[in-house]
Amino acid sequence: MTQSEQDSTQVATRRTALVTGAAGGIGAAVAVRLARDGFAVGVLDLAEDACAGTVGAITAEGGSATAVAADVSDERAVGAAVRHVADLLGPPTVLVNNAGFARAASVGEMTTAQWDAVLGVNLYGAFFATRAVVPHMKSAEWGRVVNISSISALGDAGRIGYASAKAGLLGFTKTLALELGPHGVTANAIAPGFVVSDMTRASARRLGLTFEEFQRRAAESAPVGRVGTPEDIAHTASFLASPAAGFVSGQVIYVAGGPVD
Repeated sequence: MTQSEQDSTQVATRRTALVTGAAGGIGAAVAVRLARDGFAVGVLDLAEDACAGTVGAITAEGGSATAVAADVSDERAVGAAVRHVADLLGPPTVLVNNAGFARAASVGEMTTAQWDAVLGVNLYGAFFATRAVVPHMKSAEWGRVVNISSISALGDAGRIGYASAKAGLLGFTKTLALELGPHGVTANAIAPGFVVSDMTRASARRLGLTFEEFQRRAAESAPVGRVGTPEDIAHTASFLASPAAGFVSGQVIYVAGGPVD
């Protein structure tokens, strides 16, 4: 039996995924896609009620999902959420660290409290969730960690906290790949470009543009001639979470409609 066949056999009996920040946008699209791929999905966000739409979309298609509330910047809350998902759906062996938010502020404007809040969700949250899930992956000798970064990791004037946190995720991802590879676990990052979301709507407002104009400009600058959708990111996450991606680890995949410098 080849390694790829062994991967397929192992994942067939270990089919629980946890997606953070999954109430809407990219997280919701990823959760729905993983459910279509056969995973039972823990749908995590700040409020359980906010996850109802995602859970409903999954169960309406015959999938299995549960909503779980946690502030990912709260270490204890994340630990409790992972235990809840493991008890209800089975030990998670796929983790998508998607929870995040941006605070518009330059280095001179950003307060320490704002800096802590942005890094708390975007970077600490990924650390807390990964640390809580890794024992399940090691026990299964199989796992996938997918971290949602951003092209902002390459620099984003006016959003220094967000850019710093998303850049930190890249180093985090590569180190996880080195540490967890011997246990059958891969770790990769997706760095989206312009994706239609609440965050890009907020960016349009910050720049004094209508969202339609903001999208038009972004589409014109993309070689593929369009902006991204949450489903574009979900397609990539689906591959990285699959047995087919067993030889892909420590990589940053830019889903941005063209080359990224």
